[in-house]
Amino acid sequence: MNFWEYLSGRHQQLLMDAYQHASVVFQCMVVATLIGVVLGVVTYRSDWAGGLATTTTSTILTVPSLAMIGLLIPVVGLGVPPTVIALTLYGLLPVVRNSIVGLRGVDPALVDAAKGIGMSRVARLLKVELPLAWPPILTGIRVSTQMLMGIAAIAAYASGPGLGNEIFRGIGSLGSKNALNQVLAGTFGIIILALLFDAAYVLIGRLTIPRGIRG
Repeated sequence: MNFWEYLSGRHQQLLMDAYQHASVVFQCMVVATLIGVVLGVVTYRSDWAGGLATTTTSTILTVPSLAMIGLLIPVVGLGVPPTVIALTLYGLLPVVRNSIVGLRGVDPALVDAAKGIGMSRVARLLKVELPLAWPPILTGIRVSTQMLMGIAAIAAYASGPGLGNEIFRGIGSLGSKNALNQVLAGTFGIIILALLFDAAYVLIGRLTIPRGIRG
């Protein structure tokens, strides 16, 4: 059976795996973005706090994904929980770092002007600082998403959802007639999803970032 015949015969299962893969990455990125931006907002004014937030999230990223999931299994079990926790933790660093960089890069004169017209601290943050910091924050989200696309494949080790199951089945049956097809189907599926997500982020950037800021 060649690769195209394999895709034709397994397309429903592959589409389901692709949907689950995209879904878990998207949901984890939403959570990681919320946590990361909040950490950035809380720490960007202090060099010490900002450094601590960046160092902590970068330390998490140095833990091998297989080891992270393996450590989580005895605590939360198999399936979705270790996958969601691991992906969320791995997605934090680029968002936190870019949030801090973006917020620190806002022109102080604009913040002072907003303060001068009576805007509260929260209003300045929501209406001036975060919108101006959005381009680097979006870049951080894009970087995190690309990382998580690959890391999510390892979730199959813990019976997690996604295209990693196809890859692991192929690796586990090396020598069989469909082993290579399974690995290729899972790998190409992840690449296609990563490209689609990145295209969506480009579109979001064009819709939400003013042309002058976009450069």
